[in-house]
Amino acid sequence: MAAIICGSLAFDTIMTFEGRFAEQILPDQLHILNVSFLVPALRRDFGGCAGNIAYSLKLLGGNPLPMATVGSDGADYLARLKTLGIDAQYVRQVDDTYTAQAMIMTDRDNNQITAFHPGAMMQAHITRIEPRADVKLGIISPDGRDAMLQHAQQFKAAGIPFVFDPGQGLPMFDGPELANFIDQATWVTVNDYEGKMLSDRTGWSSAEISKRVQGLVVTLGGEGCEVWIGGEKTIVPPVKAASIVDPTGCGDAWRGALLHGLEQGWSLAKCAELGNRVGATKIASRGPQNYTL
Repeated sequence: MAAIICGSLAFDTIMTFEGRFAEQILPDQLHILNVSFLVPALRRDFGGCAGNIAYSLKLLGGNPLPMATVGSDGADYLARLKTLGIDAQYVRQVDDTYTAQAMIMTDRDNNQITAFHPGAMMQAHITRIEPRADVKLGIISPDGRDAMLQHAQQFKAAGIPFVFDPGQGLPMFDGPELANFIDQATWVTVNDYEGKMLSDRTGWSSAEISKRVQGLVVTLGGEGCEVWIGGEKTIVPPVKAASIVDPTGCGDAWRGALLHGLEQGWSLAKCAELGNRVGATKIASRGPQNYTL
């Protein structure tokens, strides 16, 4: 069975700042913020939520179908997917624009500052989701605004259960739009910051959201996860990483593991458990698509 993964394909430029952001930013001078960070280490990786989730799910033996767009510079990414054995039938190449680009800077405490150019991602809505007998589930991860709205509707119309994981795309939507996403979704996953924003905008607590779907997961970074089902909360403990090398892509590694568990019919808590293990494995490696399980 296959899983449709809606989200971005992006080239990540990853930089390492050897200090702490907090030591460079003066809180009382934020109105005239003008800072520069020396980044001795820099590399370029294949990234984007759809690409990273597909990588994780493929490592676990799944059949990911990323649904995304690349620009005129996307030939290398298409070749990358082919090398990984990932089916790119839903990846569309758009001329006259660049593939999405993320510029990510990480400090010594693993805090990150990211600048993101969406490029071809803004046309992701041109590819539609249609019913398919071999597609068992899907996920809405951060993507173009129109794509997220339309793909959620299309998943629902096609009868395909899906995870709503808006990630950094959550601020694009108001309360009624987010409520509509939740009512269409089968599961919802957010981190603790996003979870607070989701509750603020919808007016629903985590317990209330969990009663509208089959389950809600709130990830807590190094503290593990909250799994909410029917208004009841279970804490899934964290897995300690062997070493902390690079947090980039950990959330996507977790998402891929979640999809694998859901495909197997596992409980949501067991899915989150696997996500924590895979995320801990990823954080001990460099790059969102350079680890093995």
